[in-house]
Amino acid sequence: MKKKIAEDGGPIRVQKFLSDAGVASRREAEELIRDGFVMINDEIVDTLPAFVDPQRDVITVRGRRVRPRAPMYLMLNKPKNVVCTSGPKAGRLRVVDLLPPDLDATPQPVGRLDPEACGLVLMTTDGELAQRVAHPRYEIAKRYSVEVRARVTPEHVAQMARGVHLAEGKARAEAIEIVDTRMDRTILEMTVYDEIPRMIQRMLAKFGFEVHTLKRLSIGPLVLKGLADGALRSLTPVELARLIEVVKSARRGKSRTRRAGTAKAREAREAVKKARVAGAAESNGMPARGGEIRGPSPRGGGKRSDTGKSETGGTTRRIVT
Repeated sequence: MKKKIAEDGGPIRVQKFLSDAGVASRREAEELIRDGFVMINDEIVDTLPAFVDPQRDVITVRGRRVRPRAPMYLMLNKPKNVVCTSGPKAGRLRVVDLLPPDLDATPQPVGRLDPEACGLVLMTTDGELAQRVAHPRYEIAKRYSVEVRARVTPEHVAQMARGVHLAEGKARAEAIEIVDTRMDRTILEMTVYDEIPRMIQRMLAKFGFEVHTLKRLSIGPLVLKGLADGALRSLTPVELARLIEVVKSARRGKSRTRRAGTAKAREAREAVKKARVAGAAESNGMPARGGEIRGPSPRGGGKRSDTGKSETGGTTRRIVT
């Protein structure tokens, strides 16, 4: 029985159908549509949104008919210096180049993993599942092993657990564990939800640390084990069932960086509102409701400083938020 995130039957978006059939990723499918390469029942479709009924309509791409296929789910152990894309080669080895040539469809990589990073990459023709796993709003955890050629202290770990400001907003690790530490090397395990480009490297760079190796160990319930570099395999029925269960139960909300930015904007609006109320009250000779409004402290800048404590035992320290 074919497992899908959405119920079967009825019209679906053309780009979703093409992605599920392994023709291209959703974004690439949209380009095929706009370029006029897609036909439905012998009529060119070149505008979006466009819908198709896979059970009734005849869909062709560049003159070749595309038929619905059962979704494909693969686990790949990506080596270093392999690009996590199915787009043009541009002289670099891609994850799709590691696929067997006899596959009926081309599964697409889910999310991004930097070329210099290695480890678990989920590849699938199930566009709906891929979107939910990759998008930070569904909060599917990704766990990484990170080697830093420096000594990372519990204070650094606590700060990254509280959050580090990047251009996209406040980024934070959901869990951080110091697995091993020596004079000039620290191995961390970091769990994150957001997929900000080079997020872990940029968070550590805030403290002057350069990442030496970065390896993805897990995506949600999927754990990388028993696969050599560049090897891949299909998900087991148990792995697939667990992944679908996690994806179905994932709470849809704004990404944490967007929520952080929204909260900061909301605080600013509240401060302006209070200042206006205070000004109006003073102009009428009345005290402002709720007491006086104090300016920021010259030393602290009006910000409250948080302190974090970590429990240490041997070479392992763990801070979970």
